[in-house]
Order: sequence, then structure tokens, then C-alpha cells
Amino acid sequence: MNSVRKRRLLFVILLSGSSLLAVFLVICALRQNINFFFTPSQVVAEGTRKGVRIRLGGMVEKGSLTRKEGLQIQFQLTDFMHQMTVIYSGILPDLFREGQGVVALGYLTEDNVFLADEILAKHDENYMPPELVKMVKSKNGL
Repeated sequence: MNSVRKRRLLFVILLSGSSLLAVFLVICALRQNINFFFTPSQVVAEGTRKGVRIRLGGMVEKGSLTRKEGLQIQFQLTDFMHQMTVIYSGILPDLFREGQGVVALGYLTEDNVFLADEILAKHDENYMPPELVKMVKSKNGL
């Protein structure tokens, strides 16, 4: 084999190896965060580590929304089996209200209060996350 072919072969091998390594690293990084969000029941069951940024999804429990000083609010997020206190400081999305589905991004504190730094509201009147549909149906015996 001449030197040009050896260099090409080496280049192809290095390119293939680095591509495989990049794919492997991406898959490893996404393995823990493949869920779009965790429900309060999953957080309780799995014992999510404190201080790790996660997405917490569920329904805003009716009658639980309280406004604090400034833009700070507190509410209960439920999946109809467990509930979790969420504290958020900032401007809420227009679609946010009690009885509606939301996803909160933030951290769990040592006393199991979720400190959200971003709130995402559902996009239309009929949407409910599939996980919550299953839980509501199983709770109501449907």
C-alpha cells in the first residue's frame, strides 16, 4: 500500500472512531434526561437529588395559588397522587391559572420545595400530558 492510501485509511478510521465516540457521549448525556418532565409522584418515588435542575410537570391545584411580595408566587403542583409546593418569582405565562397543566424548570430544595426559575403553561384548552391522562384514568377507575 502506498503512503497516500495509508493516510486515507488512517483518516477514515479516525473520522469513524471520533464519530462513534461523539454519538456515544451524546447518548450517555441524554440517558438521564430523556423524560420531558418528572411528575411529583416520580420525584417522591425516585428520591430526586436536591439541587439538580429538573422539569416538574403536573396540574396547578385549585385554590393553592398564593401571591407573595413582588412577583413571587407559590402553588401546589399535583399529579392527583402526590403534590409538591412550587415557588416562582417572575412573570407568569398568559395561559397559567389554577386547574391547568404546567411544566416548571428548577431545583428541589432540602425541604422538598421546588424553586422554579421558569414556568411553561400548556398550549391549548384540551391538552393534558399523556402521563397525567393515565394517572387520572387509573385514579378514577376508567
